[in-house]
Amino acid sequence: MRHTGRFQQWTLALAFCLLILSGCPKAPQESEGPSGSEATGATNASADSTPDVILEPYDPPTLEELNASVEWEDMPVADTYQLYKEHLAQSQPLVTVEEALRLRNDSPEANEKIISALGRPPVSDGDVGWDRTMTRAISRDIKSTNPLMISASEEFELAGLTGFNLFTFDWNFTPYATADYVKSWQSSKDRLYDKVILRDDMVWSDGTPITAHDIVFSFQTILNPKIPIPAVRAGTDDIRWIEAYDDRTLVYFHKEALATNVWNVNFPVIPKHIYEKSLADDFTLTQSEYHLKYERNPVCGGPYKLIRRIDKQELVVERRDDWYMKNGKEVRSKPFFKSIRLRVLQDPNTALLALKKGEIDDRELTADQWVTQTVDADFYRHNTKAYGLQWLFAYAGWNIRTPYFGDKKVRWAMSYAFDHEEMLKNICYGLYEPCLGIFYKASWMAPRPMPKPIQQNLDKAEALLDEAGWKDTDGDGYRDKVVDGRKTKFEFTMIVPSESPISLKIGALFKDNLDQIGVLCHVKPTESTVIQQKTLDHDFHAFLGAWGTGADPATSDNIWKTDAGRNFVQYSNPEVDQLFKAGEREFDRDKRAEIYGKIATLIWDDQPYTFLYNRSGFYGFNRDIRGYMFSPRGPYTYGPGFDAIWKVAN
Repeated sequence: MRHTGRFQQWTLALAFCLLILSGCPKAPQESEGPSGSEATGATNASADSTPDVILEPYDPPTLEELNASVEWEDMPVADTYQLYKEHLAQSQPLVTVEEALRLRNDSPEANEKIISALGRPPVSDGDVGWDRTMTRAISRDIKSTNPLMISASEEFELAGLTGFNLFTFDWNFTPYATADYVKSWQSSKDRLYDKVILRDDMVWSDGTPITAHDIVFSFQTILNPKIPIPAVRAGTDDIRWIEAYDDRTLVYFHKEALATNVWNVNFPVIPKHIYEKSLADDFTLTQSEYHLKYERNPVCGGPYKLIRRIDKQELVVERRDDWYMKNGKEVRSKPFFKSIRLRVLQDPNTALLALKKGEIDDRELTADQWVTQTVDADFYRHNTKAYGLQWLFAYAGWNIRTPYFGDKKVRWAMSYAFDHEEMLKNICYGLYEPCLGIFYKASWMAPRPMPKPIQQNLDKAEALLDEAGWKDTDGDGYRDKVVDGRKTKFEFTMIVPSESPISLKIGALFKDNLDQIGVLCHVKPTESTVIQQKTLDHDFHAFLGAWGTGADPATSDNIWKTDAGRNFVQYSNPEVDQLFKAGEREFDRDKRAEIYGKIATLIWDDQPYTFLYNRSGFYGFNRDIRGYMFSPRGPYTYGPGFDAIWKVAN
C-alpha cells in the first residue's frame, strides 16, 4: 500500500487554493493604497475580529443507541496509489523511457509520449532510489508549521508531508477514506452521521499513539473563535459535533444533510497531548515560548518529520521509520524519498537556473520560460518537461468597499478597458485560454452556455464610467467624482507580487489601458507574504491573483458568500448566497450543476473580478523523476498526486 495523496490536497471546504501569477504555486495577494488602509476605505480586520464560531454543547447518544437507530451504508476506503496503478495498467507507454528522455516537448504528441513513459510507477523496488532526496523550490517562506494555521500553498505543501488527514480524493474528485489511517467508514442513509474506525498502528513522531481524541480536539480547536485560523475553519463549522467513543471510534454529527458533508469531515489534525494545556496561554499557537518550540520542531503525524528550518532559505523533512514500520513489520508502504528539501527561491529566473543546474528536481514554469527558456540542450541536459490540464484561473480583484469599485458599471469598465488579446498573445505566449468565469468550461459545474470572452472596447468602458458618474470635471485628464461630499480623483493602486514577472507585465498593461480612459492606476510590486495578509485584511484597492480548483464547487463559497473568509474583494449578492445554500442541499448531480452554473453566471454579471486566463500546468522535471500524472489540480494536489512521485536508483 502506498501512502495516499496527502500532499497539499486538503479541500478544507475553503474553496480554491490561491496562487500567485508567477507560474508557481502561491497564496493570497492584495494591495495597499497610497496611505494604507485609511486611504483605501477598506476595513482592516484583525485576529480579534474573527467571527464567533460557537460550538454548542451537545449530548450525543451512546454508540449502542446510535447503531440501533441509524441505517449505516459502507463508504469507500481506498489506497489511491493502487487506484493510480490500476488506472495506468489499462494503457501501455507510447515510447520507452529512453526515447521519452530524448524527446523535446514541442508538440502535443511529444507531451503525450513523455507523460506515458515517465508518469508511471516503478516496476520493482530495485528501480527506486530509496535513499535519495527530492529538492523542490517554494516561492516564499512559510509562516507556520502548524497545519491548523495553513493558508498559503507553501504551508499546504509542508503540511501535506508532515501532517495527516483521514480522507482523500482521486484525480476525478471521487472521495475516499484514506487506507493508511482508516479501517472502515460508514455514512448514515440520511447523511446526518459518519462513523469512522481508525487503524490502531498510528503514532505521532514523538511515539505517542494517534487516537480518535486527537481528531476531536483538533475539531474543537478549529472552531474556537479565539484562534485566528485563516483557512481550515470553513466547512468544518458545518459539523455539529464529533464524538470519540473510544481511541479508535469516531462519529461525526452533521448539522443537516448536505452534499458537502463528505468534504467537511476533511480537516488537518494536531496532537492533543502537545496543545491541550497550552492553548489558553497563546491562542495564536505560534507566539509563546512553548509554541515556538513546536513551531521549530513540530510533532508530526504524517510520513515525514521536519528536521531543519532555516528562515527564508529552506525546510527539510525526513522519512519517519515509525510511520511505515511497527514492531519490525512494514504496515504502510515506505515513502519513496528519504528526505525532501523545500528551498525558498522567490525569483522565477533563479529557480529556473537551479532547475537547469540540477539543483532542484521540479518547477512549474511560466509561459515565457516554457516557450523561450527551456528549449535548448542546456535545459534538457538535466531535465525534461510536461504539461496537463489544470482548472486554474487568474484575475484582477476589485475591492468593492472602496470609493472606486462599488458600482458594477465601473468593474465592467475595468474589464472592457483591458487588452485581453495583448495579454494572451504576448504576455502569455498563446499558451493560456481566456477565462470565462469561476468554473472551467469543461467542468460539470460550468454554466451552459458559457459567456463569451471579453474583448477590449475603450468606447464602452468610457461610456460605463460616464454612466457611473466618473467624468473629468477639471480638465486634468483624469476622471473624478464627488464621493461622500468630497471630490475624488479616480486614482487607485493595484498590488502585484514583486517576484512574478507575468504579474508585473499584466499590471503594467492595466496601467497603460486605464490611462487611455482617464483612470490613474499605480502598480505597486509587493512581496507576496505582505500581499497575503493585506487580502485577508481587505487592505487594498485592487490586486492580481489566481485560484486553483477545489474538489467540489461548494468549496468556492469561501470566496463568494457575503463576509466569507477569503472573500477578499468583499463581494455580496444575496442570490448567490442563497444558491450556495441550495447547492449544498441538493444531491442530484445535474441539478447541482444548474445551481452552480447560475452562481457562475451571476458572478460573471457582477464582475467583482476581471477574469484574465485559465492556465494549464506547465512543469519542468529532472530526468530522474518519475510518476507524474496531471489532474484539474495539477500533478500533485490530489490522491495519489505527489505520493506517486519517485526517483530512479542512482
